[in-house]
Amino acid sequence: MQRTEWDVIIVGGGSAGLSAALMLGRSRRRVLVVDGGEPRNRFSAHMHGVLGHDHSSPLDLLAAGRAELTRYDDVAVESGTVVSATPLDTDAVGFEVVLESGERFTARRMLLTTGLRDELPDIPGLAEQWGRNAALCPYCDGWEVRDRRIAVIATDASNAHQAQLMRQLSPRVTFYTQGANLPEAARAGLEARDIAIEPRRVVEVVGDDEGGLRGIRLDDGTEHEADSIFVAPRPVPNDRLLRDLRARTMRQNGVDWVLVDPSGRTNVPGLWAAGNIATAQSSVPVAMAAGNLAGSGINAELVEEDIREAVAAR
Repeated sequence: MQRTEWDVIIVGGGSAGLSAALMLGRSRRRVLVVDGGEPRNRFSAHMHGVLGHDHSSPLDLLAAGRAELTRYDDVAVESGTVVSATPLDTDAVGFEVVLESGERFTARRMLLTTGLRDELPDIPGLAEQWGRNAALCPYCDGWEVRDRRIAVIATDASNAHQAQLMRQLSPRVTFYTQGANLPEAARAGLEARDIAIEPRRVVEVVGDDEGGLRGIRLDDGTEHEADSIFVAPRPVPNDRLLRDLRARTMRQNGVDWVLVDPSGRTNVPGLWAAGNIATAQSSVPVAMAAGNLAGSGINAELVEEDIREAVAAR
């Protein structure tokens, strides 16, 4: 089994991870990116709201990022899955990671950018439409369905805000409450903007023969036509390694999120986290910015360590 030392190991090669690798590579740090190849937005053909890349493929963006990293001799990207990460059994801060292949690598610092997975409501047919005719973010996918028939399926009463955001884009919005009790203010706001409120439960998302969306079926058998569905899945951070390393978390809206400072530093010495693993609100530009900050922050911390070691050596 191979054992190689790096300045930084980045687990996750999405927007945050590659952005951090770029910053570190430009600082002549030896960086290994290990990527499992399953970014959160892989279900979408296009991404939006990304300046300079609006309506581009998210996978093309990552491919371009990988290509840019080849300019930097000290940066390597490897496809694989990290199965374990442990602190080094030495006085120095650092980590050893083991890949599914059995390869072992050590690094002075580690950055986790493994993102999250979207746990969809248990509605038959919804997963088949996810990323095509069913989406989460009005800012990411709303413009493309402007003026069309929009179904917003509640996961809780707070989804009324999602319906209001879609009303900005289309006058034909229906909010399916799924039995949730709407606060009076939310109901009044929906009614005031002519958003239809449907209390019956959605029990199926109905596709057409070509894999497109036909509509949704309610619990009494009624079928409503719809051109697009918006729903708020439960975000589940891919944080197994963070938990193994005992990074501190905070529960927010029923989800445990790793606690990081503004640059991505956790409470575990040498361990950083950035992107969707730390927040569900991390769009592609936000994830890129978080990676940028983490990369520069890690390099600054390594510089301080280098200074201490150089002074001690004198």
